[in-house]
Amino acid sequence: MAISEWVSGRVFKFVHGNNLVYNTCWEDPRLDRQALELTSHDRLLVITSAGCNALDYLLCGVGHVYAVDMNPRQNALLELKSSAIRNLDYDQFFQMFGHGRLPGAEAIYAAKLRQSLSSVTRKYWDRWIRFFDDPKKTFYFRGTSGAFAHMIGSYVQKVARCKKEIVELLDTPSLDAQQALYPKLKEKIWSKTLQFAMNRDTTLSMLGVPKAQRRQIDEQYPGGIVKFVEDSIDTVFSKIPLQDNYFWRVYITGSYTPNCCPEYLKPHNFEKLRDSGLDRLTIQTDSVEGFLRKHNGQISRFVLLDHMDWLSDHYFPLLESEWQAIINRAAPNTRILWRSGGLRTEFIDNVTVRRNGKSVMLPELLTYQKDLANQLHQLDRVHTYGSFYIANLANES
Repeated sequence: MAISEWVSGRVFKFVHGNNLVYNTCWEDPRLDRQALELTSHDRLLVITSAGCNALDYLLCGVGHVYAVDMNPRQNALLELKSSAIRNLDYDQFFQMFGHGRLPGAEAIYAAKLRQSLSSVTRKYWDRWIRFFDDPKKTFYFRGTSGAFAHMIGSYVQKVARCKKEIVELLDTPSLDAQQALYPKLKEKIWSKTLQFAMNRDTTLSMLGVPKAQRRQIDEQYPGGIVKFVEDSIDTVFSKIPLQDNYFWRVYITGSYTPNCCPEYLKPHNFEKLRDSGLDRLTIQTDSVEGFLRKHNGQISRFVLLDHMDWLSDHYFPLLESEWQAIINRAAPNTRILWRSGGLRTEFIDNVTVRRNGKSVMLPELLTYQKDLANQLHQLDRVHTYGSFYIANLANES
């Protein structure tokens, strides 16, 4: 085992423990669709997270998606979604992953889903399939991020006492209506108690925000992390239409609706994935670097989420090793997307790699699509990232 893989494993255990962290993706694939310009010739690597966006890219017609994650529980979730697409009818599928509840989940799992799963994934869901058949909590209030959403829901309902107003806001027909409703709602929600909670590292860790990322925001954003969160919420609820904002809906209500949900949950897309789409999906538990070292083919599209923030501080050598692996496996005309909690990813400027036997600074190989990235970032329905990047990797000369 390479030193970098051993260290990556230690980082993973420290950060995630034994948890399913993300039960839904928290990156807007509508931006990615425009930024990636996917074709059937592309081979795409994405960090799995909850798998929603891996399925979205398949629906765009990409040649193949490699969903890679160090956390086997995240891959277990995507495997379960894939098995459900293959083996359930649409109504059951939407109950399970749309509503987050599937009555009789354990029996359905044993009869229809379990046989399609890998042994590691079976072991996980043999224990936790009951998440989908709990009368008190939907699946979207499970996992680390889901637990945080449930806590906020309890605060909204029992302390701020404004759950009804929030649901009304989600269902508003226009941006003007949102802007009329939001100010009074904000007065109830944005209390000193919530501000205190959002300033705690423990709270942020539940959302998958590492200390290095929190430090970037504190140093780069006027007012620090608390002001960043406040401004993000203001933008989501008063500056961006909420009608199709399924990201915030699911964490506020615990479920999607047929008209406000990820693309993979829509009937025609369910059929597309069921017919042949999933044949173009590979799920692998590994680090990005570890996967690329073992992979024989070339990759033309990379979606790195915000995970480089995690490596930007104490684990910088891992960041350089990962970029070296990306360059070694990159196809001609490769495009790479990533996000960051910070306003700038200055740490990228210090990455050194080797190409054609020479040591070069990574920025010399990247051409940023800054105008497009900035334009798309303003439309981000999630709006919890400080910045968004689209970079083309220079072809070898």
